[in-house]
Amino acid sequence: MKDTGINPKAAPSGTGCAECMKMGQWWLHLRRCAECGHIGCCDASPHQHASRHFHATGHPVIRSFEPDEDWFYDYRTGEFFEGPGLQPPNAHPLDQPTPGPEGKVPENWEDLVH
Repeated sequence: MKDTGINPKAAPSGTGCAECMKMGQWWLHLRRCAECGHIGCCDASPHQHASRHFHATGHPVIRSFEPDEDWFYDYRTGEFFEGPGLQPPNAHPLDQPTPGPEGKVPENWEDLVH
């Protein structure tokens, strides 16, 4: 499935946006690269790391990393679709707030989303 941009054996890179965590920043929602497992923040988040990962690597497919969401999205076509099972976990921990991470989200976060 590698030619489709999906590698079911790739484990998630962590429980939050890898770049935001390094920067001490926050995110709105999380997305998982279906090819390598990189966890990035969504396009509504201030830093849009999931899209930046696609542009930097060419990995075209993401899956939501939010609880109770199992959709896939292909950057090449702009379409949502159903895909195969991926290595667990398939979402951030339930006790991790959205937006997150806890303690990093500013009070005016709604004014800062795209």
